[in-house]
Amino acid sequence: MSEINRFEDLDCWKAARILVKNIFVATRGEHFSKDWDTRSQIRRAALSSMNNIAEGFGRFGKRDKPKFFDTAKASAMEVKSMLYFLGDVEYLPIEEINELFKDVNAIINLTNGFIKSFVARHPELKQQ
Repeated sequence: MSEINRFEDLDCWKAARILVKNIFVATRGEHFSKDWDTRSQIRRAALSSMNNIAEGFGRFGKRDKPKFFDTAKASAMEVKSMLYFLGDVEYLPIEEINELFKDVNAIINLTNGFIKSFVARHPELKQQ
């Protein structure tokens, strides 16, 4: 396991960065040029996931960190929910949605792993 000195070293942040890029590219299409609310919502949720990981890493207090990572995970789940909607209304092809599901599931799993690892190293946090 490589040393983690900055948020850019975190696998969950790297995965979130990929998702943000892929969401921004996917939402450039015709449907999204007419539906600014949906485009904005999914983009903001993806960015929230990436940015909360960075902000959580930057927090000094041990009790603050897991909260930000939990918010990052919740934002990724919001993206996942919106992907179902985008499939239902046929804004994106199912193949593209399935690829985005892989991206978002990676963030959820990696962030869960980080939270569990962090809490395991700080037993006092398990009482929350």
